[in-house]
Amino acid sequence: MDDSHPHPITSELDLHTFRPHEIGELLPEYFRECRQRGILSVRGIHGKGTGTLREGVHALLRRLPEVESFHHPATTGGWGATRVILHAPSASTGPTAD
Repeated sequence: MDDSHPHPITSELDLHTFRPHEIGELLPEYFRECRQRGILSVRGIHGKGTGTLREGVHALLRRLPEVESFHHPATTGGWGATRVILHAPSASTGPTAD
């Protein structure tokens, strides 16, 4: 993510402000921050448009190991948004007790 314009980490990410080539770096970083904060359900808003951004996002989501599942909930944006469910961070990735 661009450090000069920090993006708040919440359960909703509007992808309209990002270029398609930025998504490959943005989503893994964003999801990492969400998981660290205990946010395991993220609504990604990509819009309906031509479907190019949605298809790119979905292709990436299929490859990310932290993504448990994703779908288009009709009640929260339909084809214009995707709900992403993230795996909880494993206990082995957290701090260890001495």
